[in-house]
Amino acid sequence: MDVKHDAKINAENSKKAVLVVSFGTSFAETRAKTIDKLEAAVAAAFPERRLYRAWTSKMIINKVRSRDGMQIATVTEALQQMQADGVDDLLVQPTHILPGVENDLMLADIQAQAENFAHLAVGQPLLSSTEDMFKMIDIVARELDNEPDTALILMGHGTTHCINPVYAALDYMFKEVGHSNIFVGTVESYPNLDNVLGLLKKTPYLSVRLAPFMIVAGNHVINDMAGDEADSWKNRMEEAGYKVDCLQCGLGEFEGVADLLCQHALAAQTIK
Repeated sequence: MDVKHDAKINAENSKKAVLVVSFGTSFAETRAKTIDKLEAAVAAAFPERRLYRAWTSKMIINKVRSRDGMQIATVTEALQQMQADGVDDLLVQPTHILPGVENDLMLADIQAQAENFAHLAVGQPLLSSTEDMFKMIDIVARELDNEPDTALILMGHGTTHCINPVYAALDYMFKEVGHSNIFVGTVESYPNLDNVLGLLKKTPYLSVRLAPFMIVAGNHVINDMAGDEADSWKNRMEEAGYKVDCLQCGLGEFEGVADLLCQHALAAQTIK
């Protein structure tokens, strides 16, 4: 019998499972390139475990259910389904970039049902240490920074959570390791686009590339970054006199990000 097929059968009958938790997206094309790809990478790293999926955005879950008939579980629903399936050894790995609001909500849902599992371990989000940040810098520079005469502007989401200063730290760290042409901004917090433009004006760059610093290239990328509205990052940059190129690729598309996620899953901390 084929080894991979045999491993799949063993995983399906196993009491061990891995739950991959993402924010979610309503854009099917980027989901296939990012979330699906990351889930497949984690599943391959743990062939003895059954793979389950959950999203934290109930708004997106409801949208794809009503629009596409696609059934995506919340974290609580996924935990309940695994209990019904006889899972007693669970590994949870989020695809979140930061240990922020969504990750805190996920952890609260897990803690509420931890007593229902004999063994439970949870991996860290992608950027959970200074070492993680330097690894991500290497990944982004390798994948996106192939035009040294052009400024690369990374658009992060931003958050009200106290973890938000990571974005400003990343901007500093890119430059500290020699990538003086890479800038980090956020849609909803600090540093914002005005902060990025203020720094950019002090440089000789006349051309910029915009790219998302997000797992998926979803609504923020299509509309806030590259959209036709006057306040999109693309149009704001062009209005400021820059030649602009937009890259609509989520971080989840990069092999290095999948590798980093699997490293976190392998180092997951046991909470029960």
